[in-house]
Amino acid sequence: MIFNLFKAMVAMLKDEPKQANMSKYIGRRVLTSVAIVIVILVALATGLIEPNPTPY
Repeated sequence: MIFNLFKAMVAMLKDEPKQANMSKYIGRRVLTSVAIVIVILVALATGLIEPNPTPY
């Protein structure tokens, strides 16, 4: 995720037409985040991990 964030920053600063645009790297970062959240939700649903019963 951090790698794609830095690649997007470089793409934004260089602005070369032949290079991949910034939205490609930002999109990868968002998809990675969504995949991580889905994995956590599946792990919670299957009982593989359990949430903290008292968050405070």
